[in-house]
Amino acid sequence: MPVTTLIFTSLAIMLGVMVALWPISVWRKDPSYIDSVWPLGFIVMGVSTALLTNQSLTATSLVLGLTAIWGLRLGGHLFTRWLHEGPDKRYKALKAKAKFNPDLFVLIYVFLMQGVLLWLVSLPIQHAIAEGPKPLGPIGLAGLALFVTGFAFETIADWQLTRFKADPANAGQVMDRGLWRYTRHPNYFGDACVFWGIWVISVADGTGWWTLIGPAFLTFTLVKWSGAALLEKGMRKTRPGYADYIARTSGFVPWIPKRD
Repeated sequence: MPVTTLIFTSLAIMLGVMVALWPISVWRKDPSYIDSVWPLGFIVMGVSTALLTNQSLTATSLVLGLTAIWGLRLGGHLFTRWLHEGPDKRYKALKAKAKFNPDLFVLIYVFLMQGVLLWLVSLPIQHAIAEGPKPLGPIGLAGLALFVTGFAFETIADWQLTRFKADPANAGQVMDRGLWRYTRHPNYFGDACVFWGIWVISVADGTGWWTLIGPAFLTFTLVKWSGAALLEKGMRKTRPGYADYIARTSGFVPWIPKRD
């Protein structure tokens, strides 16, 4: 299958999945669960690519396996958080700005848009699986090490934050312990490392460099768009000590905190 046909077929599949999931948001009057769908969508992209290119799921087990491990862990974490914490204020605010039918607005600007972005970020996964299994080599091993580092960072950070929130004594406080002492967004940093690691593995044989757009765009969104930037805008208003936390703590890449 030609590359262009493959990637646009994958896009159609992902948009179809998003359209199919949208009615649930209408029924529940809350699209927040889309966050837990995001990581699972990468598994869908990986499996669909293997099927479209007649690749054995077993033969493509490295990249597909890494994608599944990351996606199932993060998807489960976000779904559990949604069940526990309820609707995400960001989506409520977005829906309130709708200039036409709110549900249709959510379909276009939440579900379909996230479908397109997910497809874009997953390009290295699609490329690696479509190319089929190849020797890992030193470059591939470096990518695997980067993935493992990111996965560990993200998992530990999520666990630490969950424990912090579970303690009533921490209500309204700033989480600045553990990994959160060295970066204000250790989970986002770990997420970026995961996808840069997969990209390195996917181009280890010297092909597919153009898929750089996937992890590059993800990193941009995590740092400047819908990730850290948007989250901190709200945190400044709701956490009295957050300005001091910003002053002493690295914004993304872990670093030794500044002394008060």
